[in-house]
Amino acid sequence: MIKGSEIRHADHPIDSIFLDRWSPRAMSGETITNEELLTLLEAARWAPSSGNNQPWRILYAHNSGGQWPLFFDLLTDSNKVWCARASVLLVFVSCTTIAGGASPCRTHSFDSGAAWMSLALQASMKGYVVHGMQGFDYERARSRLNIPPGFEVEAMAAIGRPGKPEELPEQLQAREKPNDRRPLLESVCEGPFSL
Repeated sequence: MIKGSEIRHADHPIDSIFLDRWSPRAMSGETITNEELLTLLEAARWAPSSGNNQPWRILYAHNSGGQWPLFFDLLTDSNKVWCARASVLLVFVSCTTIAGGASPCRTHSFDSGAAWMSLALQASMKGYVVHGMQGFDYERARSRLNIPPGFEVEAMAAIGRPGKPEELPEQLQAREKPNDRRPLLESVCEGPFSL
């Protein structure tokens, strides 16, 4: 698998872990044990959280398990093509209220994104492929996964061992490399919004 730091170049000095992590689609189909998965989920558990509310919830299915069809059928057809060789599918959900439901949690998506990034970085460090997606049916996820009111469906992710890019459909093979980012100053500014 290509290391992002072989292609990407930061404009300012950062640790290579941020450049090396990217979102390949080529996965081997090899099984990830529950213990290995729990290590990745443990990293998500320790993500920063406003008021320690920890609004994220992560639902998962192993490719070899009985829940797989339920999760797999949520995906768009274009994502099913490559996710078929993933070992695990995840659905990230966030609680929209502070524990106890008394008041809104304005940072539920922000905090859940931090949990996703913690998981993604841990997975990358362990040599896994992790690819987050919005290409799935959010409403079907809510109903079929019994997600109660007060929770927001955020995203899905696929986890696996690196596979061979040449085993992907031809149109995906060309995209199987780390992408770049827009220049930093197009995303940040000092003071009021001027981007």
